[in-house]
Amino acid sequence: MRKKLSLLICGVLIALDQLIKVWAIAALGPPAGERITVIPGLFYLSYVENRGAAFGLFQGGTRILGLISLVVLLFLLYYLLSSRVKEPILIWSLSLILAGGFGNLIDRFFRGFVVDYLDFSALFGFPVFNLADCCVVCGTGMILVAIIVLDRRDQKTPKSDEAGTEPVEQGPDQHEEA
Repeated sequence: MRKKLSLLICGVLIALDQLIKVWAIAALGPPAGERITVIPGLFYLSYVENRGAAFGLFQGGTRILGLISLVVLLFLLYYLLSSRVKEPILIWSLSLILAGGFGNLIDRFFRGFVVDYLDFSALFGFPVFNLADCCVVCGTGMILVAIIVLDRRDQKTPKSDEAGTEPVEQGPDQHEEA
């Protein structure tokens, strides 16, 4: 049930991402576009066509990036739906990554570029990004937290011998090396 709900939310995030991008094109749109001040000196809404990957890397590689993204996303979807993923944090983090990945993939295949509009560049010099990017970053951050938390939990759980036997005690003639 949790996986179905996470996939439903994933679909809602993809739809919301696409709706905001349609608005960004219409309100801020090409070519140079409008820049709307939300918080002066900090946050703006700006229209940017990203024809590369994250942070503007690999400019002009839209189709190959789209194909690589599709393969990775299909693998993540398969993995999410497999019986291996049971931890709620992993379910939700993978769903966020899928939402963001598919949101940007739709842009790459149907527009030939990714629409970015969230602009904090005045303060941080950070590239303009979008909701899909936020989903991918949050999902990835959640996976990192999950790895740390789940690893610590697993370290606290006592591990038994895989054959189900008790640990062997050392005899009098067996000495532990220092």
